[in-house]
Amino acid sequence: MYLCEHMANDWFQFRRFLVRQDRCAMKVGTDGVLLGAWAPLDGGTPVLDIGAGTGIVSLVAAQRLERDMCGMGKCITAIELDSDASVQASDNFAASPWKKHMECLNVDVNKFECGFHFGTILCNPPYFRNSLRCPDSARNSARHGDDLSFEDLAACVARLLEPDGLFSAILPSDSVPTFIRAFALNALYPVRRTDVCTVAGKPSKRTLLAFSHVPSPCAGNLLVLTGTDGKVSDEYVSLVKNFYLNF
Repeated sequence: MYLCEHMANDWFQFRRFLVRQDRCAMKVGTDGVLLGAWAPLDGGTPVLDIGAGTGIVSLVAAQRLERDMCGMGKCITAIELDSDASVQASDNFAASPWKKHMECLNVDVNKFECGFHFGTILCNPPYFRNSLRCPDSARNSARHGDDLSFEDLAACVARLLEPDGLFSAILPSDSVPTFIRAFALNALYPVRRTDVCTVAGKPSKRTLLAFSHVPSPCAGNLLVLTGTDGKVSDEYVSLVKNFYLNF
């Protein structure tokens, strides 16, 4: 099953948590689940989610880090520029099993300051910069890169990431070269890459990338979600089965 990009319901039930989305411009979609499930996580360091939306990326990460968070305080911080989305993400966190360890702040990442660095930073960034705009201004901000360009995002990640930390993102495959160049200018280099194909034999539409301050060979692979027979691939099931109810 590949979720449609914007679920029509006001809520979406996962195996361990519920995501409400009636106040968010961008709804629960496959991209956020993929990123949260795929990203390399270090349970011993704080996590930052840039552009939280509904909070789905943070919630998937929290489920993965559940054992590591025992006895810890707030260790997952999400930041969201849109005030309505920020409130919704906070409410979704509060209703989850990991509410003691999560927070969402209504702040611009360009102005975000804290007294420490993050070992893991996650982002489902604005994109579709060259596409037609929809009438909904909030949805435009969530989709387009006008409020947060790739260059601005890279500078923020470089400032907030620990020297040995990892930044992970998901983006349209045709944006990858521009994205990598923007991060290279801030001394961040891709170390892991997964191209995502919705159907076997088709070109990839999404790419998952992990970046480090330390350059190293980039390990790459292909994730096919469904075969030509319409059956969900074993690799996809293995990645997301702990989160979706129907896997």
